[in-house]
Amino acid sequence: MTIRVVVADDQELVRSGFAMILSAQPDIEVVAEAGDGVEAVEAVRRYAPDVVLLDIRMPRMDGIQAARVVCAESATKVVILTTFDQDDYVYEALHAGASGFLLKDVRRDDLVHAVRVVVAGDSLLAPSVARRLVADFTSRGVVAAAAGPDLSVLTARERETLVLLGRGLSNPEIAAELMVSEHTVKTHVSNVLSKLGLRDRIQAVICAYESGLIAPGSADGPGGLGAAVGAPSRGGV
Repeated sequence: MTIRVVVADDQELVRSGFAMILSAQPDIEVVAEAGDGVEAVEAVRRYAPDVVLLDIRMPRMDGIQAARVVCAESATKVVILTTFDQDDYVYEALHAGASGFLLKDVRRDDLVHAVRVVVAGDSLLAPSVARRLVADFTSRGVVAAAAGPDLSVLTARERETLVLLGRGLSNPEIAAELMVSEHTVKTHVSNVLSKLGLRDRIQAVICAYESGLIAPGSADGPGGLGAAVGAPSRGGV
C-alpha cells in the first residue's frame, strides 16, 4: 500500500525538504505541496491523501483552521508542524482533530516514522512537545469548561479502558492492569473510539479529562500521558 501525503508549509525550503525526504520512501507518495491553509484544504479535497502535514502558522488560513476543515470533511490524518515555543494553540489543534505534532527540526527517520504511525491509527507528539502540552493541559481551566461526550454508551470495561487511556497507559500496560490479553485491549480501545466518535488515542485522552474521569495532574509518572503520546505503540490502536 502506498501512503499518499500532502505537505503544507509557507516556507518553500521546509516544504520541499519534507517532500523530498518522504518521496524517497518506496511506500510514500507526496501527491501535492501547498503554501498556505487554503491550498492545503483544496489539495486534500482534490487528492484525498492519507496524511496531510500542516504548518501551524500559514497565511490566509492557519494550520488549526485547515485541520478543522480537513477533519470535518475527510478521513485524512492531520499532523501539525510546529516550533512549539512560539505557538500557543496546540490544545486547539488537538480538538480540531490533529493526530499529532512534530517539531520542524524533526529528524529524517522520525518524519517518515510519523507518517506511517498516523496511517496505522496511532497518534504521536514529539517528546518535548508532549511534556509542555501535559503541563499546560493539566493546569488550565479549559477541562472544566468543556462538555465531554456521553459516556453512557460505554460498557463498564470500556469505561475502565478509557480511564487507563487517559492515564497514558500503553496497550500492554492496560492489559496488565485489567488482566486481559492485548488483543482484548485493542478491541476495547477500538470500541471506545467508535462509540464516542473519537479519531484516535489523543482524542480519547482529551475525552477522559473533559468527562471528569481523569483529574488534572493525575496522569503523571512513568505511565503518564507524556510517555504515551510521545512514544506511540507500533501495534495499532
